[in-house]
Amino acid sequence: MPLCHQPVNLISRAKHYAISKKMSEVISAENRMIQFLTRTLQNTRTMSEVAPVEGNVLQMLTRTLSNKSNFASNLFSVCKPFKEQIYEDLKRQAQETGQLFEDPEFPASDSSLFYSGNSQLPGTVEWKRPKEIHENPKLFVDGACSCDVIQGMLGNCWFVAACSSLAQEKELWNKVIPESEEQEWNDEHPENYVGIFHFRFWLFDGWYDIVIDDRLPTIDGQLIYIKSRDKNEFWGALLEKAYAKVAGSYESLDGGNLCDALIDFTGGVAETFQLQEEKYYENEEKKIQLFRTMRSEIENHSLLSCAISAASQEEMEARTEVGLVKGHAYGITAVKKVYIGETSLMSLFAQKEKIYMIRMRNPWGQKEWTGPFSDGSEEWEKISASERERIGLTFEEDGEFWMTFDDFCKYFTDMSICRLVNTSWFSFNKTWNEAVFQGKWTTGPKNSETDRSGGCYNHKDTFLQNPQYRFDVEADDDIVMVFLMQRDRRALRSKGIQHLVIGFHVMRVEANRRYRLHAIKEKAAGSEYAMSRNVFCHCKLKAGRYVIIPTTFAPTEEGEFLLRIFTSKANNGKELLHDVPTQSMWPCVSYPCLLTKVFVKGATGLEKQDRFGSADPYCIVKCEGERVRSPVCRETLDPEWNLTALFYRKHSDSLIKVQVWNSNVVMDTCLGKASVDAPLNPETILKEIELFGQQGQEAADQKPGIVFIEITTVDDLMTF
Repeated sequence: MPLCHQPVNLISRAKHYAISKKMSEVISAENRMIQFLTRTLQNTRTMSEVAPVEGNVLQMLTRTLSNKSNFASNLFSVCKPFKEQIYEDLKRQAQETGQLFEDPEFPASDSSLFYSGNSQLPGTVEWKRPKEIHENPKLFVDGACSCDVIQGMLGNCWFVAACSSLAQEKELWNKVIPESEEQEWNDEHPENYVGIFHFRFWLFDGWYDIVIDDRLPTIDGQLIYIKSRDKNEFWGALLEKAYAKVAGSYESLDGGNLCDALIDFTGGVAETFQLQEEKYYENEEKKIQLFRTMRSEIENHSLLSCAISAASQEEMEARTEVGLVKGHAYGITAVKKVYIGETSLMSLFAQKEKIYMIRMRNPWGQKEWTGPFSDGSEEWEKISASERERIGLTFEEDGEFWMTFDDFCKYFTDMSICRLVNTSWFSFNKTWNEAVFQGKWTTGPKNSETDRSGGCYNHKDTFLQNPQYRFDVEADDDIVMVFLMQRDRRALRSKGIQHLVIGFHVMRVEANRRYRLHAIKEKAAGSEYAMSRNVFCHCKLKAGRYVIIPTTFAPTEEGEFLLRIFTSKANNGKELLHDVPTQSMWPCVSYPCLLTKVFVKGATGLEKQDRFGSADPYCIVKCEGERVRSPVCRETLDPEWNLTALFYRKHSDSLIKVQVWNSNVVMDTCLGKASVDAPLNPETILKEIELFGQQGQEAADQKPGIVFIEITTVDDLMTF
């Protein structure tokens, strides 16, 4: 019986069950806390129906509930076995049989080397285990550092640069290379070695554990792909093999994308800056802001890299006049302010001159920068010995070098940041609230639920047929990050299948929208469209509700995608599945017959509420039991709310009710109320309505202020 197909050890299964049972107990406790918070939030909202509760209370409860839910769902996120191969079981089977592990899912054959069947290697490939390459193999020699790995005969400098970045962050490579001490060759216990290793990558929908054997491709006894500066160190070569297994072959790693590897190593989100297109070198303000961003991201353990794009295949690997290589990915290892001159007690009280500098590494380990501040250049004489020691300056032919930030913006064309987004509420650093959706672009009968591949905004007739997702932004100018990822298609290259051209479009919608959009609205944000695995957008949005539409560029293209939305506060993210309200199962419950869109622009001349003659007003719009609240406008008697709401009405004579309140610390104060009818009329009607007190619309109870409102009522529920 083949080694890999032997029966799974029952003890192992029992252990897995026990661990899972303990996980379930912990998560059940978290779920009980979530239920308590949910009841508290519902009770608070019920109280606010009588007299609105200060918004901060609701926000705090909502945010806490969101964080607890996120914690419960992610605390014990399981690392799934890739291709159903469980490392512990396979290793135990190999130990019991005394046979070195051979991976049937990624055999030592040409099919693992090439998907095209064409070898351009200068010799015959032999697959050798590390002990056949070096008498004293090690996974790590003196730990991992950014200068360990060197590119081989494969055009995957992007992957090597990602390895260099990974090696700088111990917590990350402990995640990617788990149990490194247990996996290490142990001279005292040679029986532990059975030729099996495992690594972990984040692949589309979570972390996966990838098992490999340690047979590596060689020519004349030398590794042909990634190797280490220490000839007996093999973590880079084995990691590359695991990544090639995921991609389908080593050849599939030729000419990849650095951002892809960084995301797979971290589960983070990647953003690329076009340095030349955006003219950072010429814009001092943008340059300084970029420096601050990069320095902050380095401090937050993000992974950074850069490259000089090649205009043609002939330019690939070409060296520029300053020693940089086109088409190569360079890992960024430091971003610092460097002070010029001697450090002394007097200089602490003087304005010292400083320059912005950046440290990089070429994954080849050679061909370094030859411009100002290159290794051994005269510019370093201006930097004191103590300052050089502070920044860790060395002059070695290790591919690592420094340059000024000005030169960096001048010569490099692209810079990428892979952010490790913090969604844990157990943190003093900035935390994000994440909404995650897995979806598909599918084709089906026109206007059916399976007709979900309408193409980009250019195809206006079908654009809204794409999947739609809503999310909320609580505060004006809040930072929002959106990350769209399609399922990796590298393993399908042998069939001629490439990545789709993808992107997304964001529109601001009505504050209470619960159903799919049927009319295109003004664009609020969006991504560029690219034939890449991932696209990203980092933007500021005003408070309100938004709908994001992920699309392929062309209609009728099919594929899977992952959408991740990050906001500073709870975003109430949800997929919009239905076009209109669903029919009730009870025949006595009537169905909406009208759809009314209400736009409350603002108010003027409201009643003063403080000794400064001002107020903090907001409005509430009600209809048939549904209510929508605007944000608070601070210190004004003439607020502009720009609140839009939709009401699906079952009764044609139901009124639209508007209330204006002043936001207070404890109990909010009513500034006035009004009601207005909304008969069927597809034309937008502008009304100026006066405010009244609790007694209703009587002259004796009139309050200061006028509210400006627009109303549109239609009988087609799929109008807006």
